[in-house]
Amino acid sequence: MGARDHLLVVVDPTAESQPAVDRAIWLAQALNLEIELFICDYDPALLTEQGLDVEAVKQAKERLLNRAYRKLRELASRISARGVDVTVDVRWHHPLDEGLICKAAESRPALVLKDTHYHSLLKRSIFSNTDWDLIRGCPVPLLLVKPKSISDQPKIMAAVDPLHAHDKPAHLDRAILSVANEIARQIGASLHVFHAFDPAPAIVGAANLLMTPLSTPVRVATEALETRHRNALNELVEEFPVDAGAIHFHQGVPQELLVQLVEKLSVDLVVMGAVSRSALQRLFVGSTAERVLDKLPCDVLVIKFGENVEHFVRGLCSTTELVS
Repeated sequence: MGARDHLLVVVDPTAESQPAVDRAIWLAQALNLEIELFICDYDPALLTEQGLDVEAVKQAKERLLNRAYRKLRELASRISARGVDVTVDVRWHHPLDEGLICKAAESRPALVLKDTHYHSLLKRSIFSNTDWDLIRGCPVPLLLVKPKSISDQPKIMAAVDPLHAHDKPAHLDRAILSVANEIARQIGASLHVFHAFDPAPAIVGAANLLMTPLSTPVRVATEALETRHRNALNELVEEFPVDAGAIHFHQGVPQELLVQLVEKLSVDLVVMGAVSRSALQRLFVGSTAERVLDKLPCDVLVIKFGENVEHFVRGLCSTTELVS
């Protein structure tokens, strides 16, 4: 199995259902990719129970990892029966996110898939610390899988910010669209593009900067800002095969409008970017992603600046050539 020709699927050894595995099978069949099932396990109780008996600790770890390995082999057998090539790997590592990031950096898959936990009372997912740490640190695109089925006619939404109001690098939006477009093409999904602008922060910020009320009426300033955003969005999407009716441009709070639109259209996958921060700021994702991931009722594919997205897309289709 070579780099970027497979999907790395994080398996929860304590869970009965494995939505990420189901999604990986669907994607592997559609995109002609292999699957690697991965369990990263750790039980601190073993160290406490066995005390300083090094051999006893070693044997307890081996029993734990053997159980995980058997679970993966059972899953792999069912996956192989569906015509997908699959391998397995089990490791002892703590904390979990570091083990997953190390594995992804080593095997360089096209994509890492992981379940999110779902809270039925809240009707939304609950992202764990591991999820957030993976969003920040995973060296390849990360697909966070929600426990719902993909529709017969899938919809993919690329969430972009062409004027980079949230500090995204300019070419990250193009990468988001490239990935969303290629996946949509390969699985026969319809491609949608979302962008919303909120004029209030810009107008209030300008007034504060000038230390005086704006001389330009708010309506005129808002219309000028809307024109800038609309033109930037049109320029961004012009090289992609997006139907005019599938370009969703709105005024308002982007985080709220995206969730509403995804629910209204029954979108299956949102592709969005997250900005990597410095070590000092690493606790903040710093983009729309941070505010909507828990609330979106569908899978979310997170792409960060710095990932080799061109290789990712070419891994899906070797004949695809991205415009420089």
